[in-house]
Amino acid sequence: MTPDSPRPSRPLSVVLAGGGTAGHISPLLAIADAIKAKREDAAILAVGTPSGMETRLIPAAGYELATIDRVPFPRRPSLDLLKLPGRLSGAVGQAGRILDDAKADVLVGVGGYVCTPMYLAARKRGIPIVIHEANMKAGLANRVGARFSDHVAVAFAGTKLRGARHVGMPMRRAISGLDRASAAPAAKALLGLDADRPALIVTGGSSGAASINRSVAAALPALAAAGIQTLHITGTGKAIHNADGGLLAAEGYRQVEYVDGMEHVYAAADVLLARAGAATVSEVAAVGVPAVFVPLPIGNGEQALNAAALVEAGGALLVEDKALTPDWLETRLVPLLSDRQRLETMARTTEHLGIRNADQRMADLVLEAVTA
Repeated sequence: MTPDSPRPSRPLSVVLAGGGTAGHISPLLAIADAIKAKREDAAILAVGTPSGMETRLIPAAGYELATIDRVPFPRRPSLDLLKLPGRLSGAVGQAGRILDDAKADVLVGVGGYVCTPMYLAARKRGIPIVIHEANMKAGLANRVGARFSDHVAVAFAGTKLRGARHVGMPMRRAISGLDRASAAPAAKALLGLDADRPALIVTGGSSGAASINRSVAAALPALAAAGIQTLHITGTGKAIHNADGGLLAAEGYRQVEYVDGMEHVYAAADVLLARAGAATVSEVAAVGVPAVFVPLPIGNGEQALNAAALVEAGGALLVEDKALTPDWLETRLVPLLSDRQRLETMARTTEHLGIRNADQRMADLVLEAVTA
């Protein structure tokens, strides 16, 4: 059978597992949408934990959410490590009941705490498993799940995961279908930016980045002197204040805590200054945004790895968090924003490396797994 073969007698039941962060939830939702586009009869159930962002984002996207207990894997000897077998067994039991109740034909996992028990429960029942790994350095759950699956996909070509196929990062159609040139005027107007001045847009992600915020605030005089306008997305609750307690204000500068719709940001930005999360790197590449990446300085170094191919190709710059100083912004970022030819070259290079149809590739992989 092929993905276009006659449908089974009952609707296809797809369970998608993942959550905790937007980096897991966004591709999960993009995959769900792509499956529904190919199979209108598909019944979609998402599985997460009771405390993650999925409790808000998945129902808001119109999908049903089931939850199981969060079971973190301690990285060093502790009381939690002794409790792990019992906690994991309980979560696997919860996962199995969800799969049974859904009459699941296939399990799709995108990583996160919820996935390991879901993979174990699906394997026990002989349910096909499809995996998508978003980061260059694969997470523990997906390394475990890849042992049980012949349908493993990755966002980055260099990700080392058993049997992986490079499909790219599933993303919302509003982003993957973006034409920056035609969308830029309306996007700049929507975001309160002048159409005739170079635009720097700064974001530290959904939770903001205090170190980036401080450096950008200190560099505002140099940015303004160069004729650069700055839209600063500070993160919820991370507004920047001046010495008298009011919101920081400067010529050509505007701050907001959040922007609804990153496609507007990508269209309006002449340069994006951001963390190097897998989704951000992949979306920047897909739509061709010149970027300066500031990898998160904690963790296992995965953000620098995410950005490596784009930086090596010349489509983006990378600066360590501790090196992102007002002086760096004045001596490196200001000249970049003033060099239209270089920005155009970066945009072409970036877009050449991007993948816009990863959601459809994943939907095909899911249907392949069901019919294998």
